[in-house]
Amino acid sequence: MKLSQKETTFTNEVVTRFELYNSLFLTLPFYQVKHTGTLLPFFTTHCEDGVKNQLAPTDIIESFFGQYEQYVQRADRFDLLFRFIQYIERQVVLFDAVEDAAFNKTGRWDDTGSLQALIQQAVSHPAINEKVKSKLKDFSLRLVLTAHPTQFYPGSVLAIITDLIDALKVNNITAINLLLQQLGKTPFFSKTKPTPVDEAASLVWFLENVFYEATANVQQQIDNEFELPGSDTHQLLELGFWPGGDRDGNPNVTTESTQTVSELLRTVLFRCYYRDFRFLKRRITFRGVEKYIDALQELFYENSFKVVPNLKDQKAEIVSNLETIKEVLIRSHDSLFVDNVEDLIRKVKLFGCYFATMDIRQDSRILRNVHQFCLKQHDIFERDFNYENASDADKIEKLRFLEADFLCGDDEEPLIKDTLQTIRLISHMQYAGGEKACHRFIISNCQQASDILQLMELFLISGWKKDSLTIDFVPLFETVQDLQEAGEIMQTLYNHPFYKEHLTKRKNKQTIMLGFSDSTKDGGYLMANWSIFKAKVSLTKIARDNGIDLTFFDGRGGPPARGGGKTNRFYASMGRDVANDHIELTIQGQTISSQYGSFDSASYNMEQLINAGVVSSLEQSNTDTLSVDQIKLIEDLAVNSFHSFLALREHPLFLNYLEEFSPLKLLSQINISSRPVKRNTDAKLKLEDLRAISFVTAWSQLKQNIPGYYGVGTALQKAKEQGTLEDIKKLYCDSGQFKTMIDNCMMSMSKSDFRITAYLEQDETFGEFWKIVKDEFELTKNLLLEVSDSKVLMEQYPVERKSIALREKIVLPLVIIQHYALQQLNNATDDEAQLAIYNKLIIRTVYGIVNAGRNLV
Repeated sequence: MKLSQKETTFTNEVVTRFELYNSLFLTLPFYQVKHTGTLLPFFTTHCEDGVKNQLAPTDIIESFFGQYEQYVQRADRFDLLFRFIQYIERQVVLFDAVEDAAFNKTGRWDDTGSLQALIQQAVSHPAINEKVKSKLKDFSLRLVLTAHPTQFYPGSVLAIITDLIDALKVNNITAINLLLQQLGKTPFFSKTKPTPVDEAASLVWFLENVFYEATANVQQQIDNEFELPGSDTHQLLELGFWPGGDRDGNPNVTTESTQTVSELLRTVLFRCYYRDFRFLKRRITFRGVEKYIDALQELFYENSFKVVPNLKDQKAEIVSNLETIKEVLIRSHDSLFVDNVEDLIRKVKLFGCYFATMDIRQDSRILRNVHQFCLKQHDIFERDFNYENASDADKIEKLRFLEADFLCGDDEEPLIKDTLQTIRLISHMQYAGGEKACHRFIISNCQQASDILQLMELFLISGWKKDSLTIDFVPLFETVQDLQEAGEIMQTLYNHPFYKEHLTKRKNKQTIMLGFSDSTKDGGYLMANWSIFKAKVSLTKIARDNGIDLTFFDGRGGPPARGGGKTNRFYASMGRDVANDHIELTIQGQTISSQYGSFDSASYNMEQLINAGVVSSLEQSNTDTLSVDQIKLIEDLAVNSFHSFLALREHPLFLNYLEEFSPLKLLSQINISSRPVKRNTDAKLKLEDLRAISFVTAWSQLKQNIPGYYGVGTALQKAKEQGTLEDIKKLYCDSGQFKTMIDNCMMSMSKSDFRITAYLEQDETFGEFWKIVKDEFELTKNLLLEVSDSKVLMEQYPVERKSIALREKIVLPLVIIQHYALQQLNNATDDEAQLAIYNKLIIRTVYGIVNAGRNLV
């Protein structure tokens, strides 16, 4: 299909329909909605003209109100600005829904990456079929939903969006109109900060309404076509869950919230089972199955609607009853409704009694403190040397791995108590939901082998036994330096007798998590991506040398700056040097909504990842495995971009600029997350304490997105001066890995607009800094267009490019309002009431801008 046809289809199915249904907003139950809807197009055009003329946001806003006599009073102006925000927030939802409703027509151009394409290829070639079957026996895909504060829609709004998508698919005008009116009355945001349990409930909505059916659907396609042997130890599709378990930097996550979320996951899952079972019960009214139906009725109902004491794993019992029903249907009732029984069996095998595996995560510095606390309990350990200040090798040598049953007192420090109590809780979670309910402990900021081994010792002194330590210990390497040292740390662990023995019991499987967000904040876009790739190559070799089945767990956010972007292509181009038998990645925030928010999009993206993992191993070409010369090219680019990014980070105005012209200081007031904006919340803001997600959010609100491109232009310019740019152009064409990096960089830049802050060029304090950032943007843009042989950014992806442009147009008034309010705050007024209004304007605009961007943070 030609590019023009893609754009034409997108225009017809999305743009035209959005404009049509947008007219229904004039009927929304808002105060003076017709007046707001009439003025908004004029305001949008005024903002566009002002941006083209590089006017300051204050001048744009003031000149707009100067055209209307009724807006002389400041209170009336504020009122209209808030009504604009309210209106645009709903427009963003409508655009999301229209785009999602058209997904099967506009989002599936590349069917070569679908599961159906893989099946057709296997059916046509018996030899390929056997290879695919062999690969699928070992391959696994795990999607992990995280609690990072980028999902702004509450469950009530998500439900409206789901119904709106269904109505849009069939052009049900009456239903669409009613749903838009419901949307108008429904609050988008909470007046209080969510608890970890609230966050979990928000993401459980996706498990219940999307993943439950979509995951089973993908599994069914694979079961039907490849007839894979059943296995109790290997599972092709898995779901993970961080809300309630991820306590890194979030003191609001406690043992109690972890237990509550675990029970919530189980309850919601059993309600899903019960809905399916009720359908079965209405259909299977034959003799011979009554006893099994009655047993399942009681089991599903009890676990769905009653408080069950002493929860236990009942997966085997459920499957046994269903399998017996299936046998009776085949033997005595002409196999009537066997497909429905098999569907429920499949779901129970996928989700067990836990729905999604809860990961526990904590920072290594906290875990070290807990370990130190335990060492000082003389009835547990005796130490005759200064363990805290010893080298890592000396620490490891002194670790004894003794089993004990130490109980932490209630009067101990909260983090110490939480860690030790949570270690005990995991055992109960496994009893209630099976081992997969919670079997991983992730050590963030892992910097030495003892960080892992000390945690293992904490498990043993908390009642766990060596022979039944059913836990996988997952180091998380995040900064550029940590990534460089990861290989040495893992080799130390693989050589350690106790860890080696533990891995043997875990079937020699090791998971290593790599963080994109902090490495980008630390080293810039190219260096972060390249450091992670190099770490993967090194860690793969070490694992293979030690006979380890290695899984890389990629901590990815939505935007390219946090590891997002074109994820499927990333995994399809790993090459032979990177372990790719298993794909694990975090999905969060707008990535969940945009890529997994509906049955169609979730099925499609899971299929793409499975296809990428299988094809990557079956068809690894020489172009996927980088040559020595190609490695040298990328290494030089990464190093030069790193120095450029570091120079910007070390600029004395760097953090001041971000605080002054972005909503960074106000992000902590946005009621979307239980997690603080920065670590060390009581200390003065320092870049190293600032969370990567807040860092990226602030730059995206500024429409400058430097984490996704800064330094790339300088690196390419040096390559051009050295005469290697032609080699880089060839690398872009030949290497899927490098092409994905460059394409994702261009996506990030497509969401930048320096015209909005052009007025800063004349600022006495920040003018020079703004120009530094702007010049790097222009340099990067021009050289990326040259490398990709394009005339505009994202030329090869016209549908995505047009979608981004339309979304940016919708929220431009929000951006102008936000920057106007920031300007007023920076001009400092003594009027506390006005300050509060400006703060509220800024906070409200953040929601809409992020929601419209979908993968902005």
